[in-house]
Amino acid sequence: MSFRDRSAPDHTGNLQERRGERYGANGGLAARVPRFGHGSRVPGWDDAVDLSKDPAVIPDPATTPVPDELRREIEASMAKYPDRRSAAIPSLHAAQAVHGWCSPEAIQQVACVMRLTPAYLTSVASFYDMFELHPKHTHDVFVCTNISCSILGADEFYDAMAAAAEGQDIDVRSFECLGACDIGPMASVNGEYVGPLELADAERIVEDLAAGRPVLEDKQLRYRRSVDPNANMDSAGASEPASEFAEPDHPHRADTAGLTEKPDPTSRPHATDRPGPTAPLEIPPQDQSDT
Repeated sequence: MSFRDRSAPDHTGNLQERRGERYGANGGLAARVPRFGHGSRVPGWDDAVDLSKDPAVIPDPATTPVPDELRREIEASMAKYPDRRSAAIPSLHAAQAVHGWCSPEAIQQVACVMRLTPAYLTSVASFYDMFELHPKHTHDVFVCTNISCSILGADEFYDAMAAAAEGQDIDVRSFECLGACDIGPMASVNGEYVGPLELADAERIVEDLAAGRPVLEDKQLRYRRSVDPNANMDSAGASEPASEFAEPDHPHRADTAGLTEKPDPTSRPHATDRPGPTAPLEIPPQDQSDT
């Protein structure tokens, strides 16, 4: 199980003393740049560059097998953007879901479909800390420990969650902000937002994950009542009981990110995402003369 060091940098001390640590006698940067206790935010920032490697190339489709479902998902993501590079993040997420982490094989497969170099995708994956460049456990629990959740007891819940997940197939880490202050303290469990959390919920999360059940179904954000009064109406137009969490009568209300097949302002949207036409691939300059 991996844990993130949440210690804050030490900002105490005289400003001149801190400046003296950072700048050498000649006014230039000292050899050691002060950083947070856990090191740089970018993994591998101090790794030496291997100049013996061949120049990066786009993987050959003939020698790079890609699972059909993964290929379709990547191509659907590419079709949504004018520039296919914009699909790098959702494509890497899709590959991570298949392989469990952004392994060299996973990145090769994404690069092959997107016609990009693995180096380009590695630079994206290494920047965002929700991509894993090393093998990890199957389940992810991100506990929000930012100010709103922290005041409401998130730090204590983080400790309880870490203890409950010890020895389990679960990664627990603190997260700066998950953007759901209204249900704080809260966490993201395999992408599912749950809250408000109590200490006893840590054991429930572990039990639900082990049993393959929906996690804390009675506390999932998707089932929280909306401030929109029309969202809490049943199919007959009658107002439903005013409980805070309940499964909606219209399941698509839980996910309105999709596009309707035929937009109708008088009807509710259906969660059907329709990708547009496939974005064209750029032709390398050296090949344009041959077309």
